[in-house]
Amino acid sequence: MQKEFDALEANHTWTITSLPAGKKPIKSKWVYKVKYRADGTVERCKARLVVRGNTQQAGIDYTETFSPVVKMTTIRSLIATATKMHWSLHQLNVNNAFLHGDLDEEIYMQPPAGMILDDPSKVLKLQKSLYGLKQTSRQWYENLSDVLKSKGYIRSSNDHSLFSKQMGDSIVHVVVYVDDILLTGNDETEMQALKSFLHSTFQIKDLGSLNYFLGIEILKVPNGIIMTQRKLAHDLLEEFKDFDSSATLCPLPPNLQLLQDTGPLFHDPLQYRRLIGKLNYLTHTRSDMAFAVQFLSQFMKEPHIPHWEAALHTFHYVKGTYTQGIFFNNSPDFQVEAFCDSDWAACPNTRKSVTGYFILFGGSPISWKSKKQATVSLSLAEAEYRSMRRVTAELTWLTRLLHEFSAPSILPIPLKCDSQAVTTPDPI
Repeated sequence: MQKEFDALEANHTWTITSLPAGKKPIKSKWVYKVKYRADGTVERCKARLVVRGNTQQAGIDYTETFSPVVKMTTIRSLIATATKMHWSLHQLNVNNAFLHGDLDEEIYMQPPAGMILDDPSKVLKLQKSLYGLKQTSRQWYENLSDVLKSKGYIRSSNDHSLFSKQMGDSIVHVVVYVDDILLTGNDETEMQALKSFLHSTFQIKDLGSLNYFLGIEILKVPNGIIMTQRKLAHDLLEEFKDFDSSATLCPLPPNLQLLQDTGPLFHDPLQYRRLIGKLNYLTHTRSDMAFAVQFLSQFMKEPHIPHWEAALHTFHYVKGTYTQGIFFNNSPDFQVEAFCDSDWAACPNTRKSVTGYFILFGGSPISWKSKKQATVSLSLAEAEYRSMRRVTAELTWLTRLLHEFSAPSILPIPLKCDSQAVTTPDPI
């Protein structure tokens, strides 16, 4: 807590003043957390002062709140490209990132617990953003964007959390996910200069080579890189403590059909939603679970006992495969290949079809999705066309993104579909 106070005061986060007439100060609280390494050992104990943003009033204490974060497909694509280009990968973390955002609004806060003022009637006028404020992430993103732009980095139009700098043969890419930063490129001198500049501006922590990013382990092997969420999967098994049951061989039972109101209601809907939420995050490296999680997510509003049993089946599948992940090879193959399919009228409740696609970049998986279509398709061919349209949109975006990464020409891209009604002899 004292370290947090020291950091806040060094950053000139607030000034002590009297509360103006008509203003109402917001409250704060302390949040304590134990940070762990990838191997499960304790890294440090952390105390953070958090503003109770639920007491803020729109138009008075805040206006805009939206802040972009990088897409997981962008991260996978960049790591796959860096692996093939033999670029080094670095990770950074910004100390007290949200404290570096400048506030545009006039906000007052009650003194937090542990802070004693000479005059109890005084309050704190915030000069910088704090964790918990509704506009905090937006202000931090704007500040970081301005700093990177001042060093010649250009924000990507394909992903606003991707910044790139190219001068001659020098290439450096920066990916930002709130206060976690991934850095890669072929110019080690420029990357070290950027690290020094960011440290002098924000006090960053240089975590060295990429090894544990957003709960994903990065394992280097002689022929490439493996991404796995082994720790997250193990923590999931620990949380639900179902060690006696045996592992299953597939994410869902074959030919499973579930209705919205089948069977009795499940007694703890929050537990069902918590399990599905964590399974959903696992799909960042587990494409084999994408359809199962999409299927189970339909019942989160009002889960029934059969829905919970199906979710446990997927959980038991994780139990037997929790060490699995995805592999990015370092071969010089940059060909993009896409596969798509649809399950016509798969939903017995709405008769809507399900779209599924899977995209490889030189043999490395970078994008996949399983999603129910927005409208009812009247034929199998129509469902397949909708599936192809969805993956074509993804390929159009990926083509622009990979071009930013300086990947060799990837056109034309073959799109493979198993429906004779919609296939063409020419690649897309």
